[in-house]
Amino acid sequence: MSELTAFFVYAAAVLAIVGVMLGLSYFLGQSASRKYTGTPFESGIVSVGSAQFRTAVHFYLPAILFIIFDLEVVFLFAWAVSVRETGWVGFIEISVFIGILLAALFYLWRVGALDWRTEVQRRRLREVRGAGGVTNRKEFAL
Repeated sequence: MSELTAFFVYAAAVLAIVGVMLGLSYFLGQSASRKYTGTPFESGIVSVGSAQFRTAVHFYLPAILFIIFDLEVVFLFAWAVSVRETGWVGFIEISVFIGILLAALFYLWRVGALDWRTEVQRRRLREVRGAGGVTNRKEFAL
């Protein structure tokens, strides 16, 4: 029964602290409402336009692939911590693991999954490229 009593005392203390904090912020907080109070505002710049715009999937694919390959580093850290205990068997296993990761990265690079530009942007870039491979950035919109 003493465990339940301690739990109820703890719960009552948490609720009391939350109630006091909310009450103080209500009474001591700012109550004046101005014209631009509810306007979205970020970094000192008033937002212009709509936040609802379409983004191509070509942006998300490299981000997702980065997260996948970034999570593989966790396995490398775990191996690095236990390298002495695993010995040569662990070294061979991590070498196979890194080989598979490199093969997957090479495959994704060859397929074009790591490209940031869409096909339309690459076509425009080929059209705008001048002599010596120099791109006129004024004409090419990223």
